[in-house]
Amino acid sequence: MALPQVKIGRSRPAQGPSRWFVRLRDYAYLVRLHRPIGIFLLMWPALWALWLAGEGHPPWPIVLIFVSGVVLMRSAGCAINDYADRDFDGHVARTNQRPLATGVVSPGEAVAVFMVLSLVAFALVLLLNWQTVALSVVALALTLVYPFMKRFTHVPQLFLGAAFGWAIPMAYMAVGGAIPAIAWILFGATLIWALIYDTQYAMVDREDDLKIGIKSTAILFGNQDRLVIGLLQVLMLGLLLWVGLLAGRGLWFYGGLAVAAGFSVYQQWLTRDRIPRACFEAFLNNNYFGMAVFVGLVLDYAVGD
Repeated sequence: MALPQVKIGRSRPAQGPSRWFVRLRDYAYLVRLHRPIGIFLLMWPALWALWLAGEGHPPWPIVLIFVSGVVLMRSAGCAINDYADRDFDGHVARTNQRPLATGVVSPGEAVAVFMVLSLVAFALVLLLNWQTVALSVVALALTLVYPFMKRFTHVPQLFLGAAFGWAIPMAYMAVGGAIPAIAWILFGATLIWALIYDTQYAMVDREDDLKIGIKSTAILFGNQDRLVIGLLQVLMLGLLLWVGLLAGRGLWFYGGLAVAAGFSVYQQWLTRDRIPRACFEAFLNNNYFGMAVFVGLVLDYAVGD
């Protein structure tokens, strides 16, 4: 679908040292360091997997590599996402001030940022075993492919979930040298979680997306969006409960799940009228969902054993 071009000129570039500061600021906005929610949503499943794989005592060098990799790859994902959406973001109220939409960052610069950050992340992965290095190639491919899926399918969130969840098999491989069945159950829970929070996110932009031809689960589910999200929330909590049973976890872990379930109910309340701002708050609230599961897991290993 052809869209009219939004012509927004560049402001006059700053001179001297301040010019470099302005460029760094523009790149920071490109990778959304001012909005770390994506980092948290990617980080929590990785930490769940590291603690489970390490039975409460994951090697700290591996933890630091994964946390750093999360920050780098989420940032790289933002850069390539904005490149993919460069012809659409200017027509969506929530995204029309992003650096590519306003012209302060060029498409070529966005691709360069993606490549540099991906290479740095890959350099970190080289510190791990070769099997984890091989798995990281899949993570890079998923990060690269996801932003373009909204043109072809109403479920691009499945690709986002796979990209965000791929840290789980990588974590198990890095810590234990194998990927047991429990890792894939946790991966499935994370994929479903992405369907939940990214549908809430897409509910914010649904009207704009319909106008410009962007596909999403919010459009696919229509008036049944809250019902479907509710069913997915129950399914995800059920999978996390299964993970806890397989891992032999105790009351602290299940207490964390109970708190997370409370956040799920709160998200349903927030989206009851489908007000865009409230839907965005529901999306942001998923950070606390992931945190609750992780805190319960940490306390269960630290206090429960």
